[in-house]
Amino acid sequence: MRSISGLQSLDAGVIALFGTRVEGRGSAGAGLGLVPQELALYPMLTARENLDVFGRLHGVRPPQLAERIEWALDWTGLASRAAVPVRQFSEGMKRRLNIACGVLHQPKVVLLDEPTVGVDPQGRQRIWTMLDGLRARGASLLQSSHQLDEIESRCDRMLILDRGQVRAEGTLAELAAHTILGERRVTITLSHAPAALPLDGFALEGGVLRGTLHDVAAELPSVLERVRVSGAEIEGLRVEAPSLEEVFTELTGRELRE
Repeated sequence: MRSISGLQSLDAGVIALFGTRVEGRGSAGAGLGLVPQELALYPMLTARENLDVFGRLHGVRPPQLAERIEWALDWTGLASRAAVPVRQFSEGMKRRLNIACGVLHQPKVVLLDEPTVGVDPQGRQRIWTMLDGLRARGASLLQSSHQLDEIESRCDRMLILDRGQVRAEGTLAELAAHTILGERRVTITLSHAPAALPLDGFALEGGVLRGTLHDVAAELPSVLERVRVSGAEIEGLRVEAPSLEEVFTELTGRELRE
């Protein structure tokens, strides 16, 4: 992210943004917004004053600046705290203001480094609502995070980096295809189960039938028919894809990263 934003030189390769090569600080232009993990705020200034400073730094001029500050205060839910020094804010409030300061100039691409770290569940939900609003306005979001459940539920495409190397990229299904986790886990709960139910790839334990399928659409109907013919009664059915965390661990190993 530092390289994309022109803050760090490359050892090799080229980064191009909007058709222009990124070479040094400021070369990414106004089309890029950066929201760092470390809060980039002035704690002694109020929320409104912080927005004013960062808006000017990003080249937003009056009267647009005043309009965008009001938009940002409403967007972040901080309008009632606009005149309060940031040092008095909670972590979630600071995070929301941090995002607003990074996008006040309405960039086309926004880099987000751990945008919800240290934020409670309600604060996280508010931040995701804010980011959904950015996407609705046409911005592309690039997020870095160790909170893989958020990445899995929020991102269209994913890229796994390990020790500086790209291990895989694509949708979750495409990532899973790079591993042995391409199958789907199927759990069938039976209210009335036979003593035995021979099915390839499935095991029956205490009225619960568990197994895996490669192609759920093609294979599941025949499994359910075998269960029905056996006289068993199906009470519940669950089909699960591998999680991003499982795929990540499969691709990178379980060794601790220090």
